[in-house]
Amino acid sequence: MKLGVREDSSLSSRAGRALGWSFASTALSKLSTLAIGIVLARILGPHEFGTFAVATVALLALLSFNELGVSLAIVRWPGDPREIAPTVATISVLTSTLVFAACWFGAPAFATAMGEPDAASVVRVLGLSVIVSGLAATPVALLQREFRQDRKMIADQVGSWTSALTSVGFALAGTGAMSLAIGQLTGSIIGAVLFIAFAPRSLRFGFDPAKARALLRFGLPLAGSSIVVFAATNVDKLVVGAVLGPVPLGFYVLATNLSNWPATMFALPVRSVAPALLARLQGDPPAMRSTFLSAGGLLAAITLPACVVLAAASGPIIGLVYGAVWQPAAAVLVWLALLAALRILFELVYDYFVVLTHTRVVFTVQVVWLAALIPALYAGAHLGGVNGAALAAFAVAAVVVAPIYLFELSRTGIAVSAVARRLALPALASLAVAAVAATASHLIENNLLAAAVAGLAAGVGLALLLYGMRGAIRALRSVDAT
Repeated sequence: MKLGVREDSSLSSRAGRALGWSFASTALSKLSTLAIGIVLARILGPHEFGTFAVATVALLALLSFNELGVSLAIVRWPGDPREIAPTVATISVLTSTLVFAACWFGAPAFATAMGEPDAASVVRVLGLSVIVSGLAATPVALLQREFRQDRKMIADQVGSWTSALTSVGFALAGTGAMSLAIGQLTGSIIGAVLFIAFAPRSLRFGFDPAKARALLRFGLPLAGSSIVVFAATNVDKLVVGAVLGPVPLGFYVLATNLSNWPATMFALPVRSVAPALLARLQGDPPAMRSTFLSAGGLLAAITLPACVVLAAASGPIIGLVYGAVWQPAAAVLVWLALLAALRILFELVYDYFVVLTHTRVVFTVQVVWLAALIPALYAGAHLGGVNGAALAAFAVAAVVVAPIYLFELSRTGIAVSAVARRLALPALASLAVAAVAATASHLIENNLLAAAVAGLAAGVGLALLLYGMRGAIRALRSVDAT
């Protein structure tokens, strides 16, 4: 019994350290890329930025299914991951190469459909990152399984800074949207080299037919779900680009990038640790449910104030950070910041169902989301332009997707009332923060001062929430006691 307690304590300690490293890595990466992104937006302007946005949509689509979801099996594999790692590596690289070939030949048609034929060459250069991702998939999964987020942090940081500095250099040299593609590819290559070097086991290729069948049975439903997830989370960009063109798409993507900052800053570190931690709690469903609720409440407390500040003070923030030429993105940011707050919680729910192997739920929710989103986006874009599309995206998430997720959670033993209790305090505090930020935006003409007041309100709200949620934080730090 004492041995089990020590093992659980060790697991909790390792997960806690991994979460800390993951948070530090993401914080540094997002802060740096946000700063570099501001510089690039000011250098390139809305049209070039929109051209790169067209290519980025294509890249995200390819990365959503390029390795068929098999690398995640390494994290969940009950035995020694060395049994499946060579087969995973082979499948990942082979399928990624085939996906890149399709990208190369399909780039002109895709770019034309998005209203920017000149983006085809940018799409092709970015597509090379798919092969790099396939090479790195197995080492990254091994690092996650072993909670080695410290090593992952180094690789992420080096790759991120290489990408950013390369992009800035080429942008200043006048290469336009291609500068971003070259920077992205360069950073991904450097990052992949470090992931392979830092992995606890060397990268080896092999093929075991029996293991391959098992991996594909596991990975294909997730790959199919990932395609639908990509569509549900990126079809807004496809519609905006196809209906309104690259310049409105540039405004939309800029607002999306800024709205996602709180989510990627705080949600991604948890998502890099949560699946492995929840997977090891499958034998104790009450502890698993309690950990999920604690993580959800803490994520809401950390991210909701930041999201509502972005929405309530969008005008001063856009004007201060990006300049007057980007001001049309402010109205878009209002809705996308609120959407980002919902996505933070949706992503945690997604991971929870993946760990439970309830792939039917994951797939069904994404299909319903996509089916409702496409007509809403087209209607919103045609009736209200880029602002209408953003409003439609938020409305579908709030009215269609959230109720379905709550219903499915209740079927696993997590009552709607339990979720509401965890989210009530963060929601109320965020409303107060929003009121202060909105008032400052309307009464203070100076962008810097208005944004500072809004940021101060968010900081105070966050501090009070964290103090009020000390119990949830303790629960996450000592999972074995829940």
